[in-house]
Amino acid sequence: MSAAVLYMSMSLDGFIAGPNEGPDNGLGDGGHRLHEWAMTGGDVDLEATRRSDGVNGKIVDEAMSTGAVVAGRGTFEPAGGWGGDHHDGVPIFILARGEPGIDIGQWPLVTYVNDVSSAMTQAKEAAGERNVLVHGAGTTRLALAAGVLDELELHVVPVLFGQGRRLFEGLAAEQIELERTRILEGENGVTHMHYRIEPRH
Repeated sequence: MSAAVLYMSMSLDGFIAGPNEGPDNGLGDGGHRLHEWAMTGGDVDLEATRRSDGVNGKIVDEAMSTGAVVAGRGTFEPAGGWGGDHHDGVPIFILARGEPGIDIGQWPLVTYVNDVSSAMTQAKEAAGERNVLVHGAGTTRLALAAGVLDELELHVVPVLFGQGRRLFEGLAAEQIELERTRILEGENGVTHMHYRIEPRH
């Protein structure tokens, strides 16, 4: 059955972006360090990493084999909407309460949805047997609160940021149990940790 899986690079102390994030500094100061494991020749080149033989290539291939994407507009719009195609022509569902901040008229794959549960349901239907790739800290928090996020794939990078934007900032004061299902040592010091989110009763 399809699972909604967050794929996220983070520092050992839990940050997914450095300080001073802005339109021209999307990952914050020094935030590119979190994505060096997926870089080839100095740029993030997911296709090149995907084709490589190593552990990192396997993880990227897994992420890019998903059948739909759910993300927040704060992830989607600063990235230029990924040109309307995140990967392989799969449907993209963007969580937003308002109108799109960029022109999506020429992007038939993109749908704006105002509710995280609805976005996840539509994405799973669109993905069929494949998993749904989840992007963004805000979407993650909303999906966890609604109980519609199934798994976490965290790429933990051996660096301490000390400040910036944390992935799990602002969660409700309740424990969410996780089952670790895999841990892989990737190239360039990254550790890929996969967790299944236990259902809450």
